Amino acid sequence: MPKDLTCSTYTFEKLREGNFLYVDKTEYIWKLLQPSSALYFLARPRRFGKSLTLSTLKAVFQGKKELFKGLALYDKPYDWKVHPVIHVSMSGWLLTPYENYEESLRNIVLEQAKENGVVLEKEAAPTMFRKLLAALTEGGAQAVVLIDEYDKPLMDNVGAPDIQRYLSLLKSFYSVLKDRERDIRLAFVTGVTKVCHVSLFSDLNNLRDISMDAAFATMLGYTQHEFEGNFAEWIAETEPQQTLPHERFLGRIKTWYDGFRFHPKAESVYNPVSLASFFQNGGEFRNYWFSTGTPTMLFRMMRQQSFNLPLTLKESVPMDFFEAFEIDRIDAKTLMYQTGYLTIVSATQPPEEMDDEWCPVYRLDFPNYEVRHSFNSHLLNYYANLTFGDSFQILERLARAVRGGDVAGFVEELKRLFAGIPYDMRGKAEADYQTIVYVVFMMLNSYVSGEHRTSSGRIDLVLTAAEWTYVVEFKINKSAREALKQIQNRDYARQFLGRGQRVVAVGINFDTRKRQISGWLHEEVAE
Repeated sequence: MPKDLTCSTYTFEKLREGNFLYVDKTEYIWKLLQPSSALYFLARPRRFGKSLTLSTLKAVFQGKKELFKGLALYDKPYDWKVHPVIHVSMSGWLLTPYENYEESLRNIVLEQAKENGVVLEKEAAPTMFRKLLAALTEGGAQAVVLIDEYDKPLMDNVGAPDIQRYLSLLKSFYSVLKDRERDIRLAFVTGVTKVCHVSLFSDLNNLRDISMDAAFATMLGYTQHEFEGNFAEWIAETEPQQTLPHERFLGRIKTWYDGFRFHPKAESVYNPVSLASFFQNGGEFRNYWFSTGTPTMLFRMMRQQSFNLPLTLKESVPMDFFEAFEIDRIDAKTLMYQTGYLTIVSATQPPEEMDDEWCPVYRLDFPNYEVRHSFNSHLLNYYANLTFGDSFQILERLARAVRGGDVAGFVEELKRLFAGIPYDMRGKAEADYQTIVYVVFMMLNSYVSGEHRTSSGRIDLVLTAAEWTYVVEFKINKSAREALKQIQNRDYARQFLGRGQRVVAVGINFDTRKRQISGWLHEEVAE
């Protein structure tokens, strides 16, 4: 019988004492322990094992060596010295409005004081935190500080008029780590984002950010080797229920759930929740990780910023993109990366004219099918106010039209789609309409390329289905003829000729007053 799988237990001790599968990541824990004193920061998407990592560190510093029997750390030359541990999690507390957040922060410190046998008076949370550290390290002892979801108070209050009050209190709270640094054996701070990382931790000169450190890129999530080795019994038990040969079965699992990469030269990793849920559900290929949290806040931000999804997936980003950004200047693309909806696909040297060979640029994309399909489905639901059933019906009709060369048919379906968009959800920017159309065609499983770069400009949309290739140009408050003329004048269609398919140029105009497609023209392009 294979070991049990769980998506709800994040305590190392419970995993090891129960009959649960645990993928050994303690070689990375050993790396973290090497310095005699160290402060770390790690950002990773939700449900990726951050809480379990902190729980594992807690067990180490509580001297629970027997829990590590059979794991890499057990035989390392480590002294297993017991240290007082402050283990703070921002999850599960009332963090809004500000008064509740302030009270929750005080109660968090009181809870940790009680666990460590320290009596504190209730006062300002930073003061209490400082006194707790002082009490635990009196006499020369060193404490361990573990902070989970450090950014939750901020992310729960994005857009709140008093967000700077949250930031100010949190900065004061974390500044205690700098003030008492000499008393800390190890500090490990985790979160989903690097929002306000600079502001919050600017005083922590020795805080080592390992979020994009190649040495720790696969510390969370499972590599292909770890997956096949640790899940071998589950694979063998589930495979007979499939209609796929072994290699294709593994390949399909990889396509659905692998692909997260946290350093351009590192191996990609599977999301732990997706894999465990997949096998727990008898090998059903469906959305697991994404369903644990729909990014409504992100979608709202995309609408506010007239976010251009196809352009986002085309344009490379510099290294600076991965640095922190401030809470009052949140960029949707950065947030998509940090929350796991986009990941690093590749890194290349910049163009020669930039004359900077030491600064690579990075291409981002959805990590796998699960994330791409689920994100697009929820995005369409948010933008177009469609139920998932309605969107499926529209997509079915669109698929028939696109594969059959029926331009009139798929334009009519687009009209039907836009007709259902609520008044207050309709933008005036071309990017809003283009993103909706791009998502729709991406969900058709056709080849879709938005903002397709050519020598003479960018094509808004290229899609290929069956024997047809469509070159589409959008205009806002102009005319379909002008859109079609741009394709002709810039010879956008030429590169797609001679491939054995019929090429059709399509010009579409959106009228923002009517909030609808106001005209369209098409012509088949001959070689």
